[in-house]
Amino acid sequence: MRAVIIGAGIAGLAAALRLSQIGWDSLVIERAPQRRSGGYAVTFGGIGYDAAERMGILPALERKAFVTEELVYHRPDGRRRFSLTRETIAATTGPRSMTILRGDIETVLYERVHDSAEIRFGTTVTAVDQDAHTVHVTLSDGTVEQADLLVGADGLHSATRALLFGPERDFLLDLDHKVAVYMLDKRPAAIAPGTTGTLSSDGRTAAVISVGDGRNVAFFGYRTGHAAPGEDAATQLRRVYGDLGWVIPEALDGLARADSVYFDTISQVVAPTWSRGRVVLLGDAAWCVTLFAGYGSALAVGGADRLGTELERHPGDVGAALAAWEAALRPEVDKKQKLGRRVKGVYAPANPLLLWLTQLPLRLAALPPVRRYMTRRFIKG
Repeated sequence: MRAVIIGAGIAGLAAALRLSQIGWDSLVIERAPQRRSGGYAVTFGGIGYDAAERMGILPALERKAFVTEELVYHRPDGRRRFSLTRETIAATTGPRSMTILRGDIETVLYERVHDSAEIRFGTTVTAVDQDAHTVHVTLSDGTVEQADLLVGADGLHSATRALLFGPERDFLLDLDHKVAVYMLDKRPAAIAPGTTGTLSSDGRTAAVISVGDGRNVAFFGYRTGHAAPGEDAATQLRRVYGDLGWVIPEALDGLARADSVYFDTISQVVAPTWSRGRVVLLGDAAWCVTLFAGYGSALAVGGADRLGTELERHPGDVGAALAAWEAALRPEVDKKQKLGRRVKGVYAPANPLLLWLTQLPLRLAALPPVRRYMTRRFIKG
């Protein structure tokens, strides 16, 4: 059995790994000319953590994970509001989870699959035709590949989804925010090693995250009321954040030296079905719960693992496997999408009182009695 997988991100590489474990061959197609790195930090847990353990990549992920020694919330001028210690952060996330860069999850998956799957960069899908037995995939390099399954794991702006399911506007739910993420070439002096510093002000949030191995990530998220059409990332970020102090000027200067930047709207994908015949959408192409829910990487790995499981349970019947896979995964995705839409309303609030209220649970978690309770409840059981 053979699969063509569009997208060499977390979902696509996880699918290639899981399919190889059930005896399938895979061709992975990636639009970008080379592998990407970096990305924002995620809490990787839940079904993703369980899947990584079953797939045998958990130890490698744990070696890439990093520990935040202190999470410091700042005022716009840089003064500290409050902070969470390493122990408090651990108490809020629970034992079966880790903090890791999205790009590091991709690295672990790539290192596991690049010898068992063909990965073709600088290529994308241009046409798809299928019958009861085979899917024919035309690629931008002029080749036509035949497979038993086509997996569209090509992200929020999926070409696979546009070709088979309909135009992007029919599936994207805009959550009225934009985000920019990039790696910094040096750590601002005000950010201690192993520390994350963040601030929120007037519908804007920014953070600098020390992620280990001397690497540092700049993160900016803001309500689209601050945006202006046609501006590139550098122009827009300087206009939106230019009045703020602390490490913001250093982080903005670092954008000019960054190898790449992720700059996009924050949107969910809401699709009534994730498969059409022998074509299935996976990861952000199918659901994109957004960083507001904080579960996208886990769902990508967990979804790929479950896809392999259902294909193995339904040998020779791709349709039945995809139906069983979606039925099993849909409730978890729906729950996380609802969470993302709720968080939207309180993320980087413009109202100072609402900002204080949203940070109150974190302030309480920093209190020793609350932290001790959370540690007993979530870590020691």
